[in-house]
Amino acid sequence: MEITTKKRMQIFTGRGYPAMSKEVADHLGMRLGDVELKDFSNGEIYVRYQENVRGSDVFVIQTHCEPINQNIMEQLIMIEAAKRASAKRITAICPFYGYSRQDKKAKSREPITARLLADMLTVAGADRVVSVDLHSQQVQGFFDQPLDSLTALPLLVDWLRERFPSKEIVVASPDAGRVNLMEKFLTRLPEASPAYLAKTRTGHNVSKTLGVTGDVAGATVVLVDDMIDTAGTICGAAEALMERGAKRVLALATHPVLSGPACRRLQAAPIERVVVTNTLPLPPCHELDKIEVVSIAPIVASTMKAIFEDQSVSELFDDQNQ
Repeated sequence: MEITTKKRMQIFTGRGYPAMSKEVADHLGMRLGDVELKDFSNGEIYVRYQENVRGSDVFVIQTHCEPINQNIMEQLIMIEAAKRASAKRITAICPFYGYSRQDKKAKSREPITARLLADMLTVAGADRVVSVDLHSQQVQGFFDQPLDSLTALPLLVDWLRERFPSKEIVVASPDAGRVNLMEKFLTRLPEASPAYLAKTRTGHNVSKTLGVTGDVAGATVVLVDDMIDTAGTICGAAEALMERGAKRVLALATHPVLSGPACRRLQAAPIERVVVTNTLPLPPCHELDKIEVVSIAPIVASTMKAIFEDQSVSELFDDQNQ
Protein backbone atom coordinates (compact mmCIF):
# COMPACT_ATOMS: atom_id res chain seq x y z
CA MET A 1 0.00 0.00 0.00
CA GLU A 2 1.32 3.46 -0.88
CA ILE A 3 -0.02 6.68 0.59
CA THR A 4 0.95 10.23 -0.28
CA THR A 5 0.83 12.15 2.98
CA LYS A 6 -0.30 15.77 3.26
CA LYS A 7 0.52 18.20 6.02
CA ARG A 8 -2.33 20.01 7.70
CA MET A 9 -2.10 23.04 9.97
CA GLN A 10 -4.72 23.91 12.58
CA ILE A 11 -4.78 26.86 14.97
CA PHE A 12 -6.65 26.92 18.27
CA THR A 13 -6.86 29.57 20.95
CA GLY A 14 -7.62 29.61 24.62
CA ARG A 15 -9.80 32.22 26.29
CA GLY A 16 -6.93 34.39 27.49
CA TYR A 17 -6.65 36.73 24.49
CA PRO A 18 -8.68 35.43 21.51
CA ALA A 19 -8.54 38.78 19.67
CA MET A 20 -4.77 38.50 19.23
CA SER A 21 -5.08 34.86 18.16
CA LYS A 22 -7.66 35.80 15.52
CA GLU A 23 -5.33 38.51 14.21
CA VAL A 24 -2.57 35.91 13.83
CA ALA A 25 -4.92 33.55 12.01
CA ASP A 26 -6.05 36.38 9.72
CA HIS A 27 -2.43 37.06 8.73
CA LEU A 28 -2.15 33.41 7.73
CA GLY A 29 -5.44 33.48 5.82
CA MET A 30 -6.85 30.84 8.16
CA ARG A 31 -9.61 30.50 10.69
CA LEU A 32 -9.33 29.54 14.33
CA GLY A 33 -10.29 25.94 15.00
CA ASP A 34 -13.43 25.04 16.89
CA VAL A 35 -12.78 23.98 20.48
CA GLU A 36 -15.18 23.79 23.40
CA LEU A 37 -13.85 25.48 26.52
CA LYS A 38 -15.85 25.79 29.70
CA ASP A 39 -15.53 25.65 33.48
CA PHE A 40 -17.08 23.17 35.85
CA SER A 41 -18.87 24.62 38.86
CA ASN A 42 -15.81 24.02 41.05
CA GLY A 43 -13.53 25.93 38.66
CA GLU A 44 -11.97 22.98 36.82
CA ILE A 45 -11.49 23.46 33.07
CA TYR A 46 -13.10 21.31 30.38
CA VAL A 47 -11.66 21.08 26.85
CA ARG A 48 -12.92 19.21 23.80
CA TYR A 49 -11.85 19.76 20.21
CA GLN A 50 -14.88 20.03 17.95
CA GLU A 51 -12.96 18.97 14.84
CA ASN A 52 -10.54 16.21 13.90
CA VAL A 53 -6.87 16.97 14.74
CA ARG A 54 -5.41 13.52 14.02
CA GLY A 55 -2.15 13.83 12.10
CA SER A 56 -2.24 17.66 12.12
CA ASP A 57 0.32 20.28 13.07
CA VAL A 58 -1.63 21.88 15.91
CA PHE A 59 -0.78 25.35 17.20
CA VAL A 60 -2.25 26.25 20.59
CA ILE A 61 -2.12 30.01 21.21
CA GLN A 62 -2.49 31.31 24.75
CA THR A 63 -0.68 34.28 26.23
CA HIS A 64 -0.20 34.07 29.98
CA CYS A 65 -2.27 37.07 31.03
CA GLU A 66 -4.56 37.56 34.01
CA PRO A 67 -5.88 35.33 35.45
CA ILE A 68 -2.43 33.94 34.69
CA ASN A 69 -2.64 30.62 36.52
CA GLN A 70 -5.99 29.72 34.95
CA ASN A 71 -4.78 30.65 31.46
CA ILE A 72 -1.62 28.57 31.84
CA MET A 73 -3.67 25.59 33.04
CA GLU A 74 -6.11 25.99 30.16
CA GLN A 75 -3.27 25.90 27.62
CA LEU A 76 -1.80 22.81 29.27
CA ILE A 77 -5.14 21.01 29.10
CA MET A 78 -5.61 22.02 25.45
CA ILE A 79 -2.17 20.61 24.63
CA GLU A 80 -2.91 17.39 26.48
CA ALA A 81 -6.24 17.00 24.72
CA ALA A 82 -4.57 17.48 21.30
CA LYS A 83 -1.93 14.91 22.21
CA ARG A 84 -4.57 12.33 23.17
CA ALA A 85 -6.44 13.13 19.95
CA SER A 86 -3.34 12.04 17.98
CA ALA A 87 -2.11 15.40 16.72
CA LYS A 88 1.16 14.83 14.84
CA ARG A 89 3.00 17.85 16.26
CA ILE A 90 1.88 20.36 18.88
CA THR A 91 3.35 23.85 19.16
CA ALA A 92 2.52 26.01 22.17
CA ILE A 93 2.45 29.70 21.28
CA CYS A 94 3.01 31.74 24.46
CA PRO A 95 3.55 35.38 23.41
CA PHE A 96 4.10 36.22 27.07
CA TYR A 97 5.72 33.33 28.95
CA GLY A 98 4.50 33.33 32.53
CA TYR A 99 6.87 33.11 35.50
CA SER A 100 9.85 33.98 33.29
CA ARG A 101 11.33 36.27 35.97
CA GLN A 102 11.62 33.32 38.36
CA ASP A 103 14.43 31.72 36.36
CA LYS A 104 16.94 31.24 39.18
CA LYS A 105 17.22 31.19 42.96
CA ALA A 106 18.10 34.66 44.23
CA LYS A 107 17.61 33.56 47.84
CA SER A 108 17.52 30.24 49.65
CA ARG A 109 14.30 28.18 49.62
CA GLU A 110 12.95 29.88 46.47
CA PRO A 111 11.52 27.96 43.49
CA ILE A 112 12.70 28.16 39.88
CA THR A 113 9.18 28.49 38.54
CA ALA A 114 10.17 29.20 34.93
CA ARG A 115 11.65 25.69 34.87
CA LEU A 116 8.50 24.24 36.44
CA LEU A 117 6.37 25.77 33.68
CA ALA A 118 8.74 24.39 31.04
CA ASP A 119 8.36 20.91 32.54
CA MET A 120 4.57 21.27 32.60
CA LEU A 121 4.42 22.25 28.92
CA THR A 122 6.67 19.32 28.03
CA VAL A 123 4.72 16.76 30.04
CA ALA A 124 1.42 18.05 28.64
CA GLY A 125 2.69 17.18 25.15
CA ALA A 126 4.13 20.33 23.54
CA ASP A 127 6.73 19.43 20.91
CA ARG A 128 7.80 23.04 20.47
CA VAL A 129 7.26 26.34 22.27
CA VAL A 130 7.22 29.85 20.78
CA SER A 131 7.46 32.99 22.89
CA VAL A 132 8.35 36.66 22.43
CA ASP A 133 11.19 38.46 24.25
CA LEU A 134 11.77 36.16 27.19
CA HIS A 135 12.78 37.98 30.35
CA SER A 136 15.82 35.72 30.51
CA GLN A 137 17.15 33.70 27.58
CA GLN A 138 18.35 30.97 29.94
CA VAL A 139 14.71 29.79 30.03
CA GLN A 140 15.50 28.10 26.70
CA GLY A 141 17.80 25.73 28.58
CA PHE A 142 14.86 24.46 30.63
CA PHE A 143 13.45 22.71 27.54
CA ASP A 144 14.70 19.52 25.89
CA GLN A 145 12.77 20.37 22.72
CA PRO A 146 13.00 23.54 20.60
CA LEU A 147 11.95 26.90 21.99
CA ASP A 148 11.76 29.76 19.51
CA SER A 149 12.34 33.06 21.29
CA LEU A 150 11.07 35.77 18.96
CA THR A 151 11.77 39.46 19.35
CA ALA A 152 9.63 42.55 18.89
CA LEU A 153 12.80 44.60 18.38
CA PRO A 154 12.28 45.23 14.62
CA LEU A 155 8.73 46.48 15.22
CA LEU A 156 9.76 48.86 18.01
CA VAL A 157 12.79 50.17 16.11
CA ASP A 158 10.64 50.82 13.02
CA TRP A 159 8.19 52.81 15.16
CA LEU A 160 11.07 54.89 16.48
CA ARG A 161 12.71 55.49 13.09
CA GLU A 162 9.50 56.77 11.57
CA ARG A 163 9.24 59.54 14.19
CA PHE A 164 12.72 60.62 15.33
CA PRO A 165 16.12 61.07 13.62
CA SER A 166 18.59 58.46 14.91
CA LYS A 167 21.30 61.04 15.65
CA GLU A 168 19.03 62.76 18.20
CA ILE A 169 18.30 59.53 20.08
CA VAL A 170 19.94 58.18 23.22
CA VAL A 171 19.02 54.57 23.98
CA ALA A 172 19.04 53.90 27.71
CA SER A 173 18.89 50.76 29.80
CA PRO A 174 16.79 51.32 32.96
CA ASP A 175 18.94 48.79 34.86
CA ALA A 176 21.92 46.49 34.38
CA GLY A 177 19.74 43.57 33.35
CA ARG A 178 18.59 45.27 30.15
CA VAL A 179 22.01 46.35 28.81
CA ASN A 180 21.99 43.49 26.29
CA LEU A 181 18.61 44.67 24.95
CA MET A 182 19.90 48.25 24.72
CA GLU A 183 22.90 47.08 22.69
CA LYS A 184 20.59 45.26 20.26
CA PHE A 185 18.67 48.50 19.73
CA LEU A 186 21.94 50.29 19.02
CA THR A 187 22.90 47.80 16.31
CA ARG A 188 19.78 48.91 14.40
CA LEU A 189 20.26 52.59 15.29
CA PRO A 190 23.99 53.11 14.62
CA GLU A 191 23.80 56.91 14.96
CA ALA A 192 22.20 56.74 18.41
CA SER A 193 24.16 56.98 21.67
CA PRO A 194 23.95 54.78 24.78
CA ALA A 195 23.18 55.66 28.40
CA TYR A 196 23.20 53.46 31.47
CA LEU A 197 21.16 53.69 34.64
CA ALA A 198 21.87 51.98 37.94
CA LYS A 199 19.10 50.96 40.31
CA THR A 200 18.63 49.14 43.56
CA ARG A 201 15.64 47.29 44.94
CA THR A 202 14.35 48.56 48.27
CA GLY A 203 11.56 45.96 48.55
CA HIS A 204 9.44 43.49 46.60
CA ASN A 205 8.47 45.24 43.31
CA VAL A 206 10.02 48.49 44.65
CA SER A 207 13.10 50.02 43.02
CA LYS A 208 15.13 53.25 43.15
CA THR A 209 17.29 54.73 40.38
CA LEU A 210 20.74 55.60 41.72
CA GLY A 211 22.53 57.26 38.83
CA VAL A 212 22.88 57.88 35.09
CA THR A 213 25.98 57.34 32.95
CA GLY A 214 25.98 59.03 29.52
CA ASP A 215 25.18 62.41 27.98
CA VAL A 216 21.40 62.82 27.88
CA ALA A 217 21.11 66.62 27.98
CA GLY A 218 18.84 67.88 25.19
CA ALA A 219 18.34 64.36 23.79
CA THR A 220 15.33 62.19 23.03
CA VAL A 221 16.01 59.34 25.45
CA VAL A 222 14.46 55.97 24.75
CA LEU A 223 14.14 53.61 27.72
CA VAL A 224 14.00 50.01 26.51
CA ASP A 225 12.78 47.03 28.51
CA ASP A 226 11.21 43.64 27.93
CA MET A 227 8.21 44.34 30.18
CA ILE A 228 6.53 47.03 32.23
CA ASP A 229 4.98 45.51 35.34
CA THR A 230 4.36 47.95 38.20
CA ALA A 231 6.29 50.64 36.23
CA GLY A 232 8.43 51.64 39.22
CA THR A 233 11.73 51.07 37.39
CA ILE A 234 10.76 52.82 34.16
CA CYS A 235 9.17 55.82 35.90
CA GLY A 236 12.08 56.28 38.30
CA ALA A 237 14.48 56.13 35.37
CA ALA A 238 12.45 58.74 33.44
CA GLU A 239 12.53 61.14 36.39
CA ALA A 240 16.31 60.74 36.72
CA LEU A 241 16.79 61.40 32.99
CA MET A 242 14.62 64.54 33.00
CA GLU A 243 16.54 65.85 36.03
CA ARG A 244 19.70 65.53 33.93
CA GLY A 245 18.30 67.61 31.09
CA ALA A 246 16.72 65.12 28.69
CA LYS A 247 14.51 66.80 26.07
CA ARG A 248 11.93 64.02 26.21
CA VAL A 249 11.70 60.44 27.46
CA LEU A 250 10.04 57.58 25.60
CA ALA A 251 9.51 54.07 26.94
CA LEU A 252 9.54 51.05 24.59
CA ALA A 253 8.73 47.59 25.94
CA THR A 254 7.36 44.34 24.61
CA HIS A 255 5.04 43.17 27.38
CA PRO A 256 2.50 45.56 29.00
CA VAL A 257 1.91 43.64 32.25
CA LEU A 258 0.81 46.90 33.94
CA SER A 259 -0.14 45.52 37.31
CA GLY A 260 -0.94 47.33 40.55
CA PRO A 261 -0.05 51.04 40.46
CA ALA A 262 1.44 50.92 36.94
CA CYS A 263 -1.13 53.10 35.15
CA ARG A 264 -1.16 55.74 37.87
CA ARG A 265 2.65 55.89 37.82
CA LEU A 266 2.85 56.08 34.02
CA GLN A 267 0.23 58.82 33.89
CA ALA A 268 2.18 60.92 36.39
CA ALA A 269 5.66 60.15 35.04
CA PRO A 270 7.54 62.51 32.66
CA ILE A 271 7.26 59.98 29.83
CA GLU A 272 5.94 61.39 26.56
CA ARG A 273 5.03 58.06 24.95
CA VAL A 274 4.85 54.44 26.09
CA VAL A 275 5.06 51.99 23.18
CA VAL A 276 4.22 48.33 23.84
CA THR A 277 3.08 45.33 21.83
CA ASN A 278 -0.09 43.26 22.08
CA THR A 279 1.49 40.18 23.65
CA LEU A 280 -0.91 40.95 26.51
CA PRO A 281 -4.36 42.53 26.36
CA LEU A 282 -4.85 46.08 27.62
CA PRO A 283 -8.01 46.36 29.72
CA PRO A 284 -9.98 49.61 29.18
CA CYS A 285 -8.68 51.07 32.45
CA HIS A 286 -5.11 50.73 31.12
CA GLU A 287 -5.72 52.50 27.81
CA LEU A 288 -3.95 55.74 28.66
CA ASP A 289 -3.53 58.40 26.00
CA LYS A 290 0.25 58.07 26.14
CA ILE A 291 0.21 54.29 25.51
CA GLU A 292 0.52 53.09 21.90
CA VAL A 293 0.24 49.42 20.92
CA VAL A 294 2.18 47.78 18.09
CA SER A 295 0.89 44.40 16.88
CA ILE A 296 3.16 41.34 17.04
CA ALA A 297 0.67 39.28 15.01
CA PRO A 298 2.70 39.52 11.76
CA ILE A 299 5.89 38.10 13.32
CA VAL A 300 4.02 35.35 15.18
CA ALA A 301 2.17 34.39 11.99
CA SER A 302 5.40 34.36 9.94
CA THR A 303 7.05 32.16 12.57
CA MET A 304 4.17 29.70 12.60
CA LYS A 305 4.30 29.48 8.81
CA ALA A 306 8.05 28.82 8.92
CA ILE A 307 7.63 26.10 11.55
CA PHE A 308 4.87 24.41 9.56
CA GLU A 309 6.94 24.52 6.37
CA ASP A 310 10.13 23.42 8.20
CA GLN A 311 11.88 26.66 7.26
CA SER A 312 14.33 28.78 9.26
CA VAL A 313 12.85 31.02 11.95
CA SER A 314 16.06 32.95 12.65
CA GLU A 315 16.20 34.20 9.07
CA LEU A 316 12.99 36.12 9.72
CA PHE A 317 14.82 38.17 12.35
CA ASP A 318 18.28 38.48 10.74
CA ASP A 319 19.57 36.11 13.45
CA GLN A 320 18.71 38.65 16.18
CA ASN A 321 16.24 36.32 17.85
CA GLN A 322 17.62 33.68 20.20
